[in-house]
Amino acid sequence: MKKAISTLLAVSMCAVALAGCGKSTSTDSTASTETTSENTADAEGAATPEDSAASETSTSMDQFENKKLNIAVFEGGYGPDYWNEIIDKFEAAYPGIEVEMQISPSIGDVIRPQIVAGNVPDFIVMNDNDPTGLIASMIKEKGLMDLTDVFEGPGIDDDTLLKDQVNDGILETAKCQPYGDGKIYLAPFNSSPMGLVYNKTLFEEMGYELPTTWEEFFALGDQAKKDGYALMTYAGIYPGYMESLLWPSLASATGIDNVDDISNYVEGSCSTPETIEVLENIAKIGTGGYLLDGTVALNHTQSQTEMMMNKCLFIPNGNWMENEMAEAPRADNFEFGLWTAPVLKEGDQAYVMTSVEQFSIPANAKNPELAKEFLRFLYTEDSVRLFAEKANGIYALKDATELSKELVSDGIYSMNAIYEHGISMVFGFAALPEGCKVVPRDKVFKALSDVMSGKMSAEEWAQGIEDSFKEVNSMTTQ
Repeated sequence: MKKAISTLLAVSMCAVALAGCGKSTSTDSTASTETTSENTADAEGAATPEDSAASETSTSMDQFENKKLNIAVFEGGYGPDYWNEIIDKFEAAYPGIEVEMQISPSIGDVIRPQIVAGNVPDFIVMNDNDPTGLIASMIKEKGLMDLTDVFEGPGIDDDTLLKDQVNDGILETAKCQPYGDGKIYLAPFNSSPMGLVYNKTLFEEMGYELPTTWEEFFALGDQAKKDGYALMTYAGIYPGYMESLLWPSLASATGIDNVDDISNYVEGSCSTPETIEVLENIAKIGTGGYLLDGTVALNHTQSQTEMMMNKCLFIPNGNWMENEMAEAPRADNFEFGLWTAPVLKEGDQAYVMTSVEQFSIPANAKNPELAKEFLRFLYTEDSVRLFAEKANGIYALKDATELSKELVSDGIYSMNAIYEHGISMVFGFAALPEGCKVVPRDKVFKALSDVMSGKMSAEEWAQGIEDSFKEVNSMTTQ
């Protein structure tokens, strides 16, 4: 039996119950609870094979003394359908298991008081850079379980070690190894290219060429102004979205090793001449009149809608935007495109940032072994295909793109072609020392509104970041 608890906010979409599935729903003022009973037979009474996973796993159920798994899921642009169905499949493959799911667009706020009270989920689907800061806090407090053994072992339907099934370069980054000690504490979920989202149709109609350098970027902005368009917008009240412009630009200008130094709080890494030049260009977007008016007060969906209505040419984002904005208004014949961040000089190597969402298991989870088995189950081919079909997304696994090709939209698949124009990179800040009060990521992004308005210079912006690095390093030497 599956219990799915969905916390509904004013901005969230209500899940639609599927007829004929035995679902009963009760609601109160803060939450909606769905209880679903599924047996393992199909409509004709024949047993469902669940892609052989059931036959392979049901004989080993005795290893799990606790057969109830509690999971917490961030409900973003991918929606709830994949999670509802993969839970059904997991329960069918492991008879006797009961999964209870909490899913919400604000899951961090939902489960934080539960964790404080000792009611810890067994499995969390939520990013380290979530605005609530929950996972970042758990990393700082050493509150996540070491998952290295899962990746050193084989998959369920492929006996290749799981670490060798994940896209190259991801497991080695701070997104998965926050302490830089070779141990994996966060497991990769989906993989999405990030860059500058644009409307292919508008570019074709206006005869615009995609810019490679910052010089070309601003030249396009000058032409766009004459034609009645702003060059760019971004989610002003969630400025972290600007990472898909900032980090690739810095990687190109300063080298990927310097960006790695930034992620590890190395002093001086944010004050090189090339770094300052990139920060000056980002500031120029605002001070030079290239930013859509009112951007700093917009949230992510508002800014995305403005861009889709052809108010501006670009928005820093990822290919998940297509799912997130599926019901949003847009210009006629709008077609999603994704382009690289500008480079300083013609011929410089372009980089493409890859977004990696994450799974984690709390260190004090009540049912860690079953949670690890659920993680392994999520990496099966059946799960990869289901995620593509139900969520229009692609797992961060080497075979996932081709397995998903016929199941995801043309827009999602075609936006992955951005990798032909740049080298993939994953960025994540290393874990902060326990007791550290400063958050360098905040110094990077929360300053953006002042930078865009000219209240803060690029040099002052860089100095604020450097000061935070100095404070972090002072904590590590105590």
